[in-house]
Amino acid sequence: MSGIIEGTAESADADAKSDAGAKSVLGKVQLILESFGHDDEHLSLTEITRRSGMAKASVHRLAQELLRWGVLERHGSDYRLGMRLFEIGQRVPRQRILRDAARPYMEDLHQSTSETIHLAVLDGREVLYLEKVPGHGQVSKPSRVAGRLPLHCTATGKVLLAFGPHSLVDEVVAAPLERITPRTVATPGLLLKELARARDTGHAVEYEQTRVGYLSVAVPLVGATGTTMGALSVTAPVFRADVRKYAGLLELAGRRVSKTITAMSSG
Repeated sequence: MSGIIEGTAESADADAKSDAGAKSVLGKVQLILESFGHDDEHLSLTEITRRSGMAKASVHRLAQELLRWGVLERHGSDYRLGMRLFEIGQRVPRQRILRDAARPYMEDLHQSTSETIHLAVLDGREVLYLEKVPGHGQVSKPSRVAGRLPLHCTATGKVLLAFGPHSLVDEVVAAPLERITPRTVATPGLLLKELARARDTGHAVEYEQTRVGYLSVAVPLVGATGTTMGALSVTAPVFRADVRKYAGLLELAGRRVSKTITAMSSG
């Protein structure tokens, strides 16, 4: 990475110029890394060039720097994301604290329900999944750690909206609400009603709004300052789901996770 930075900073006296150059190069690095989708184990140089919209020579030069840093790795003649990215990701304080606090209780929930358990946080107008304990049986479109979904159609997203800042709700309802399935709530009025119900009950429920045949129940996870740090959910096939049971177990687990987070923060 030092080579990337050095190539952009020609002089300590030309701060504005070097800053602009660094941003430009980092922007190119971002385009390279974001060329990799969730289902891409590896990509050729040609495919990265096509997806990034950059010149092939630039992609090749920066890819060599990223290989030396460990952000990219070789897979034959192709490239794949490197373990260095995973290593750096583990250092993010909020992610690490929340995941470490929640994981034991996620395991307990899985033992009690035999269903899929998710831990999610807010990222923009999406939920970002930090951790997952898979349930019995294969979901038709399985979720994944580091995957994202819209806030308005997921139980975790509805909880983060219901117990988050009002400005976020205003931002979400002001934008078009994408219809993921025929049952996705796609009008502001209906979404606001669901959020009000979540505040009253302490949990959110979505029926087939993300995947046909599945429902999810979620609760907020509250930090030491009373701020909602994330959401915990159970996802199950509709035919065998027990919403009342899941809500009770989640609320108990949520209180325990919040207590653990508080203890970790004060320690």
